[in-house]
Amino acid sequence: MKTLIKPLALAALLAAVGPTHAQTIIKIGYATSPTSHYGVGTTVFCDEMEKGTQGRYKCQQFPSSALGGEREQIEAVQLGTQDMVNTSTGPLGNFVPEVKIVDIPFLFRDYAHARKVMDGPIGQNLQKKMAAKGLINLAWTENGFRHMTNNIRPIVHASDAAGLKMRTMENKVHMEGYKTFGILPTPMAFPELFTALQQGTVDGQENPIPVILASKFSQVQKYLSLTGHVYSPAALIISPQVWNKLSPADQKAFSAAAKKGAAAQRKKVNDDEDTGIAQLEKEGMQVVRKVDGESFRKAVAPAYADFAREFGAENIAAIQAVK
Repeated sequence: MKTLIKPLALAALLAAVGPTHAQTIIKIGYATSPTSHYGVGTTVFCDEMEKGTQGRYKCQQFPSSALGGEREQIEAVQLGTQDMVNTSTGPLGNFVPEVKIVDIPFLFRDYAHARKVMDGPIGQNLQKKMAAKGLINLAWTENGFRHMTNNIRPIVHASDAAGLKMRTMENKVHMEGYKTFGILPTPMAFPELFTALQQGTVDGQENPIPVILASKFSQVQKYLSLTGHVYSPAALIISPQVWNKLSPADQKAFSAAAKKGAAAQRKKVNDDEDTGIAQLEKEGMQVVRKVDGESFRKAVAPAYADFAREFGAENIAAIQAVK
């Protein structure tokens, strides 16, 4: 974290006007473009945080993986070499294993269910687990429900996904779940994905509509299937080195700004879901709207025994029970 003093041209002028107003720059990164849901949420957070601290803190945004992939950025925040990150939970389980429970396929019914879980006691408990590992999560933001794209064939039934080489996050729970569909999971950092699709290194990928839109995957993918197989939360994480230096009042301002940023990010996800599918069709993608969800649920059922052993059947049931 660097403290920058607003420059004054002359020492005499400095003496005349008295002490200047110090401003601390907070460096915050995310994987997608400034106009994406991550960009929208981050910008609202930054604006509100600057207002809430009377301009003493200001953001410098690093969109489009300028500071590295999500895993690298989480690690940098944990180490204190990066101030903040707005990241999906995909790679977060590598640092906080308990968070991986939210990556279980078909765990969440819909957005209302997912958001209620993340904002309630279950999400708060996961935030405590993160804090214990040196990652302060100011708010659960959002990535969205994930859908499959590929260049080989439309996916209607789980069997249609069999044999497809599909990029996945560096996330064991995702990979184990997708193997039950017959997918050949290929973990890869997000910044490498567009080129891998373009060159045919992988047949497809899976991401929420806002990411597919913002990343212009319609340029390199033919088929989109609305599988909604995994809900992908996101987190606005600040380094403990930064957080612990804030006054209680500034901590309150950062937290309040994070809540507003999260609300804006979720709204952008909603908006993209509402209008983005038609936009992707207009850009040339063939969209399968009616996917045989039951075939996917049946296929993944055996993996739930492994998930129950790893996370506790009662913890999975607690998430499913939230109304």
